[in-house]
Amino acid sequence: MEMEALSFNLCIPKTKSLIINRSYALLQSIAIASLIFYRLSSFLHSRLPPSLTLLLVFASELILAFLWLLSQAYLWRPVSRKTFPERLLQEKKDDELPGIDVFICTADPEKEPPLEVMNTVLSAMALDYPIGKLSVYVSDDAGSALTLHATREAWEFGRSWLPFCRRFGIKTRCPKVYFSRYDDDIRGKGYEEEKEKIKQKYKMLEEDQVKQAETSGKMLGKTGTFNSKNHAAHIEVMQDQSQNAIHQTEMPLLVYVSREKSTNSPHHFKAGALNVLLRVSSMISNSPYILVLDCDMRCNDPTSALQAMCFHLDPKISSNLAFVQFPQMFHNLSKMDIYDGQLRSVFLVKWPGMDGLQGPMLSGTGFYMKRKALYGDIVQEEIDPIRLKRYLGPSNELVKSLHRSYHHNSVNNKGLPMGMLLEETRFLASCTYEKETQWGKQVGFLYNSVVEDYFTGFNLHRKGWKSVFYNPPRPAFLGTATTKLNDTLLQGARWNCGVLQVALSRFSPLIYGLSSRMSLLQTMCYAYLSLQPLYSLPIWCLATIPQLCLLNAIPLYPKVSDSWFMIFSYIFIMSQLKHLVEVVSTGDPIWTWLTEQRIWMMKSVMSYTIGSLNAVLKCLGLREANFVPTNKVADDEQVTLYQKGIFNFQASTVVLAPLVTLVTVNMICFAGGVARTIIKGSWNEMFGQIFLTLYILMVHYPIIEGMMLRMDKGRVPPSVTLLSLAISISFLCFGSLILMH
Repeated sequence: MEMEALSFNLCIPKTKSLIINRSYALLQSIAIASLIFYRLSSFLHSRLPPSLTLLLVFASELILAFLWLLSQAYLWRPVSRKTFPERLLQEKKDDELPGIDVFICTADPEKEPPLEVMNTVLSAMALDYPIGKLSVYVSDDAGSALTLHATREAWEFGRSWLPFCRRFGIKTRCPKVYFSRYDDDIRGKGYEEEKEKIKQKYKMLEEDQVKQAETSGKMLGKTGTFNSKNHAAHIEVMQDQSQNAIHQTEMPLLVYVSREKSTNSPHHFKAGALNVLLRVSSMISNSPYILVLDCDMRCNDPTSALQAMCFHLDPKISSNLAFVQFPQMFHNLSKMDIYDGQLRSVFLVKWPGMDGLQGPMLSGTGFYMKRKALYGDIVQEEIDPIRLKRYLGPSNELVKSLHRSYHHNSVNNKGLPMGMLLEETRFLASCTYEKETQWGKQVGFLYNSVVEDYFTGFNLHRKGWKSVFYNPPRPAFLGTATTKLNDTLLQGARWNCGVLQVALSRFSPLIYGLSSRMSLLQTMCYAYLSLQPLYSLPIWCLATIPQLCLLNAIPLYPKVSDSWFMIFSYIFIMSQLKHLVEVVSTGDPIWTWLTEQRIWMMKSVMSYTIGSLNAVLKCLGLREANFVPTNKVADDEQVTLYQKGIFNFQASTVVLAPLVTLVTVNMICFAGGVARTIIKGSWNEMFGQIFLTLYILMVHYPIIEGMMLRMDKGRVPPSVTLLSLAISISFLCFGSLILMH
């Protein structure tokens, strides 16, 4: 009992949610089975063969039912967790805590401004953790002089910022946020005077130093022909810059890494950058744990490292715990959150549900990973060195690092002179180092998909590793959410292309997962996410076929007076009520229900469709993998529209036209179908299709508003409206001709 009381963490089952979820799953399963029985029996008892429209609608219903079944695994055993860092600190002294290497990745100084990246770097350096156990690595895939200059200046500013944070117990350790709207209740002696000094230094960093670098626009290298896709490796240890300083300040290690890139060698996007950091850091600090952050995902709670260690150092779960995942949260969400930037269903419903199974999926940023887990089974004392080199590459020093314990973050105690050490790290960061090795295949972050987090986490769980999801009272990390519809949909397309790539490969969760050490429910969770892009098929079908039939007075659903109509009504109403209960139970306002419905349908129409097409083309070898960083820079007009809860339809025609066309088809069919129904008096037969069409129009009202009522720059361009109208009329005319024959 005493040992239980002193546990570093606590896992609490959500019993009430569990009962509601399982009861709903049982009743909804019966209703769905009844719907399938109705469809099949109507086909069998009909004198005529089923029409193509009925078959398409039934196929859509089957796909939706299958995906719904997979999604129930997320809800089977939800849990929440609590940590006790004070107990950890009572049992572990500072020198007994394990080292942590922080990996921060950036790839484009225009879309990811260096000043914003450095705010993330400074917040990571200021984590409430022993300084000698903390090292920060910045991966600059663009090889930008802006980022290198900003890293040097951030190091210099950090020599004042870090002592200030520790002296006064500052909680908000991102300088930009602290000086704009800090909320720390500080009354210490000399605080105001010290704060003003630090603020002036930050202004110098912000206005003079970094902005001067921006005007130069130079890249790393000696010639003007240097570019971000073709350059040599450059690694710089910032600690060296202050060796002769008069006033020494103990600082975490800060290392700038720009790996070699060549147009003739694949670089594997973010996964490749992370694997370079994994190799380089093993030569310098070699910490047993790694924190991975996106360049805009600043540390909001300085105690997150201690919270993660409450799980990693728990003897009951430590041996097979691969990573601790924190939720992705964002500082710039508007009150209405019209683009569903908070990803509520993922981080407040699905991930807590997976936490009750084998653990949540790896989510790209905000996770503390055990380094050993990324090396897999090769980290063994008596493994053949030759075999190790086949896995890890030709570096003898990298092989030695596997069994070398973590040292203090000074790079001078590794047994190699500084010049040789940097030369070795540049070798490890070369674009040819991974040839004929297992990097990206069995070692490190995996390369089979552009969403390296999903595939790497899946492989870890498949091998028997577990993970933990922890959502602390104060958000551990805060990032930047998209504030434009175009960015939201294209980001979703990239994610869904990546997961479907895995589903279409030999690593498909439904096959590869079931033959591994993962449980059936965990496999279902991974399978659902990988097959999520298939939502595009039934949504496109159910948003066009019933409407076309409504316009032509062809019923596809039972009459309202028919008892089978109750089955369709029950499934729809209960699914909406369940969604509404989830929204309210997670503390969100009721309008979040409609927002999530709207964005889900928009993503199904565009993100899932584009993602599916790209994934299929890549599997057929007709398209190369690509990764475009999300733009972190938003103009004032864009932000103003977002904060007011108004959709910004300044998007490419390829993204916008299908959405507008779909809405236009439903508007025409609703008007024509209702008029025809009134004339014929066929409400009993056509009510189901009228309601479905009305529901789609209600959900997509912002598009109707953007087409017909708005005159600002963010409206739907008239050219897109006219193009969509022409496509809609052509589709309805052609479809009506087919139905007539």
